[in-house]
Amino acid sequence: MDETHVVTCFLRNRGEVLLLRRSEEVGSYPGQWAGVAGHAEDDPHRAARDEIAEETGLLDACSLARAGVTFSFEDSEARSASERRAEPGDAGLATRWVVHPYLFDCDRRDAETDWETAEAEWVHPTEILRRETVPQLWTAYSRVGPTIQQVADDADHGSAYLSVRALEVLRDRAGSFAERDPDADRWPQLVAIAERLLDARPSMSAVENRVNRAMSEADRNAGTASAVEESAREGIERAYRADEDAAENAADEIHSETVLTLSRSGTVLDALPAADRVLVAESRPAREGVGVAEELAEMENAPDVTLHTDAAIGHALATEDVDAVVVGADAILPDGRVVNKTGTLLGALSADREAIDCYAVAASDKIRTDDTVHLDEGDPEDVYDGDAGIEVLNPTFDVTPAELVSEVITERGTLGADEIGDVSRELRERSQWRDE
Repeated sequence: MDETHVVTCFLRNRGEVLLLRRSEEVGSYPGQWAGVAGHAEDDPHRAARDEIAEETGLLDACSLARAGVTFSFEDSEARSASERRAEPGDAGLATRWVVHPYLFDCDRRDAETDWETAEAEWVHPTEILRRETVPQLWTAYSRVGPTIQQVADDADHGSAYLSVRALEVLRDRAGSFAERDPDADRWPQLVAIAERLLDARPSMSAVENRVNRAMSEADRNAGTASAVEESAREGIERAYRADEDAAENAADEIHSETVLTLSRSGTVLDALPAADRVLVAESRPAREGVGVAEELAEMENAPDVTLHTDAAIGHALATEDVDAVVVGADAILPDGRVVNKTGTLLGALSADREAIDCYAVAASDKIRTDDTVHLDEGDPEDVYDGDAGIEVLNPTFDVTPAELVSEVITERGTLGADEIGDVSRELRERSQWRDE
């Protein structure tokens, strides 16, 4: 039996993946939908990147999100119809496909396909279940699609990113239920999945509020798997729009100014190019501020960028002509306090001392529905890994009092303390699906 190693790559953008319908000229599965795929000889990782470059031209816009566990299957119909007609005596010979699945996050959608592709379309992954695809395409996606465990364990991304991954988990599971057993009552199982997602990141308000909205809307629409899939899809697009609108509102506020920022917020990063100059604290111990500074410096029409240590925040605000401190938010409490990466309180205190505005920028879904504060501790060895008997303090977040925050900028505009409280009550109502 022939054994053929192949890569199957899913490119993800705004929660959707790129599917390619294979042309009639390809040697196997003509006319069927697939991911970006090709033969993998010795190095599947390199083959995945080569295929993305050849079949879509998007390699420079892609970053690896996840490599899935390899799997294999046999198929006696692997060859094209023309090949089977030419060699009818071999029509029953099976091919063992060994599939290496990959998921890449992609910054844009302008794929330039080659002769192997008859049609390209960005779709929600659950559409794989509703199309004529190459064999085991859903299996390949399932090996790299988001999971509850991924949402729980991810230490590299913020709450906006992980809230979308949580919605993708809901969408994928609901879509699978809806397609494979449309008449079954899957609401109890989907409730259990949603509750596990809420428990996975209790400190992340965006995860809580976006999952609650999806489940609340689905509950009002008969609580079916199809309703959950649809509300999760809508929630993904709503999440991207909210973050983009918040970034646009912040950009208007800091246009042509000099600002100081710290840590990494995707929403803040999207707003910063509007500034003339950006001072970036390196944000120890992970130093994610360094990456922010590099990304800003490499942008077209980039602002002037200055990188400095966290300890220099007070000095920078006292000696440089800074107009505003601009930070993200992991959570905004109902009374207006801001929970964010450690260093935010220092920046806000220093800004207050120098009569400089301090803006927190976030989608309103980051407003908490209660006063609970989650202050996670980082790994002590990130600060000290020696042998001396030293106690290490490595808080991941701190809390900035509302009176030190000049404005909370969201997709709804600028919110004051009373308006934040109103939004909190609105969001709290969306959690009632758990009580029913």
